[in-house]
Amino acid sequence: MCHVSVGHVQRAVEQSGIPTASVYVASFGHIPELMGLARSVITPHPMGRPLGAPGDGQRQREVVQAALGLFDSPRPSIVELDHKWRAGS
Repeated sequence: MCHVSVGHVQRAVEQSGIPTASVYVASFGHIPELMGLARSVITPHPMGRPLGAPGDGQRQREVVQAALGLFDSPRPSIVELDHKWRAGS
């Protein structure tokens, strides 16, 4: 079985001319810079919950909006969100 990281896929898609944005938890927050990824959001959430807790639609929208907002930036950027983890709504 072949294991491919999201970062490798993101970089390949970017190289083909399609802009991308990714969301990483803080444990893997070093990956976007190491891989030279164009647009990434780093969240303080636990592993497996990059968008927030299940049922926490408000937080999930905030993270997705932050990622989409990166497309408005004229240059590559990595944004770190400082929201505290909350267990859900």
